[in-house]
Amino acid sequence: MPHIEISHPRRDPQTLEAPCGVFMIGSDASNRIVLDDGSVEEAHAVLTLMEDESYIEDLMGAGVFVGGERVGTRRRVFAGTPIQVGNYTLSFGIPAQVAAPSDPPPSPEVFRPRPASRSATASQVVKQQIHAELVQRLDLKRLSMSKLQENELQDKIRRTLSEIIAEIRARLPAGIEPGRLAKDIFDEAVGLGPLEDLLADDSVTEIMVNGPGQIYVERAGKLELTDRNFINDASVHAVIDRIVSPIGRRIDESQPYVDARLADGSRVNAIIHPLSLVGPCITIRKFSKEPFRVQDLVGFGTLTAEVADFLRACVVLRKNIIVSGGTGSGKTTLLNVLSSYLPQTERILTIEDAAELRLTQRHIVRLEARPANIEGRGAVTIRDLVRNALRMRPDRIVVGECRGAEALDMLQAMNTGHEGSLTTIHANSPRDTLARLETMVLMAGMDLPVRAIREQVGSAVHLICQISRFTDGSRKVAKITEVSGLEGDRITLQDLFEFVQTGVGPDGKVLGEIRPTGAVPTFIEEIAVRGIEFDRSIFDTSKLKKGGWGK
Repeated sequence: MPHIEISHPRRDPQTLEAPCGVFMIGSDASNRIVLDDGSVEEAHAVLTLMEDESYIEDLMGAGVFVGGERVGTRRRVFAGTPIQVGNYTLSFGIPAQVAAPSDPPPSPEVFRPRPASRSATASQVVKQQIHAELVQRLDLKRLSMSKLQENELQDKIRRTLSEIIAEIRARLPAGIEPGRLAKDIFDEAVGLGPLEDLLADDSVTEIMVNGPGQIYVERAGKLELTDRNFINDASVHAVIDRIVSPIGRRIDESQPYVDARLADGSRVNAIIHPLSLVGPCITIRKFSKEPFRVQDLVGFGTLTAEVADFLRACVVLRKNIIVSGGTGSGKTTLLNVLSSYLPQTERILTIEDAAELRLTQRHIVRLEARPANIEGRGAVTIRDLVRNALRMRPDRIVVGECRGAEALDMLQAMNTGHEGSLTTIHANSPRDTLARLETMVLMAGMDLPVRAIREQVGSAVHLICQISRFTDGSRKVAKITEVSGLEGDRITLQDLFEFVQTGVGPDGKVLGEIRPTGAVPTFIEEIAVRGIEFDRSIFDTSKLKKGGWGK
């Protein structure tokens, strides 16, 4: 059996059994040969041992020496030739004596096989080698900045990839399909790498990259670990740069996290070292190719046709509505649906951190916040945009999410002639929504007494629509609550509708329905006065006993 000998100036030498194959070398525990030393990079080199010829490749440019000479990119190596990796010296060959079958197998400290199969490891190594060769032959960065059309650049990359794979096809490890290999490397070079197929999969609603080696997705509200991964940290960084650069955002050690969006409006968050200890992370909240309509939400069981009709009447009546809920509960989706009820004749301003709303009305002005530049200047906050929006003659203001001092300006706008505004807030219940609003107003730095704040909230907010994600992954409107004013020092609320869970089905599906509570909104007569078509019987709880409500 071939073996690899490893020596270190201050450590005992090691001898490892090494059958023909591909050996990742580095300080990270995921490598097949782990050299735990500060002189060695996480993924430092790749040693490929074959019967006819063997090669060593320097992955990081940190330095690999063969026979005292530095390896440029890749070099053939022979048995017995010393290979210097950091402070370690490696050499491979055939041992003079083979241990008897009864002898126990060696248990070296530094050799830790990866849990993945050898073909999976070989595939990653081959991708790294071909990608490095592609970059070297084409100088991708220079080509990307040239005046080549996008389709010309992609055709050039595809042709070069085909040439490289054709040259090494006979030496590809078993189990690696050339066509799939070419697609994966092409996606890494000019697209979003392994995320491309996941973004194209309509069943995937969220993508979570936890470092280069782990990608989770959400399907039907449940998390699944995929078999996809990136080549290394640099590949994840490249994908993040492709996402944030076109919209004028940046991410680096001085600004190690960023919010952005894809071309289709999908929300993206990225965070890198030194804040992330597992490597660069990406979270993508996918948007459907076609915006969900109210009929879709009724079909999903998020709400009923009666509740949707009531919300439509409230939007037309110019009631100020807050959609509240937890992370991933569907607040923005519901806000989009509510926004679709806004009249075509009105001037609508949308204000967001990263533009996600997709309204279809004719007269829309979309505003987006801007982060600070590399010098820490030039930031434009949501609060700045809300203040500016008041000077732009809006009929309606739609804020993607209130999360800070802009809440004060929103409340003032709602109280000074800009009724019918819509926004979302992170909160677990309607009562929590009011508490969060008070806290956010105090964040504005105004020394206002609590009673004054509550008076503002009580008169500005008319309706809170609470949406929740349940244990089966479904999103449902849990409560629709009217803010009916201030009594003493307490804002009074009355629930108009609530979701009542009746059990859990054999498949884990949550059973239940959205029911009226019997309370009638204080503005019910306004609906009739405005001539809005509306069935008042939806508040009648007697239908519940007959099984006729919500059908």
